[in-house]
Amino acid sequence: MKLSELQVGDRAEVVDMSAAQQVRRRLMDLGLIRGTVVKVLRVAPLGDPIEIVYKGLYLTLRKVEAEGVGVRRLDADHAPSPEGGRGRHRFRFGRAS
Repeated sequence: MKLSELQVGDRAEVVDMSAAQQVRRRLMDLGLIRGTVVKVLRVAPLGDPIEIVYKGLYLTLRKVEAEGVGVRRLDADHAPSPEGGRGRHRFRFGRAS
């Protein structure tokens, strides 16, 4: 299955990188490597671009780039949170102690 085929809210594990050499190198530099758990946050109405989150990083990919990333869909019950368990909010400003 390809990353571009996932729906909003789906979680998956990266199993293959078959994108073009320059795109593959850049994605790997950003930490999108085999074994990484990703979650699809948003997909544009025409399917391009796709926003994903993994390891606390929010990344937007073009559909062509996402087609080069092979994934295995995970069950919602058994998948670790790609945000690291912190929830949706990355910053905790204004929080009462």
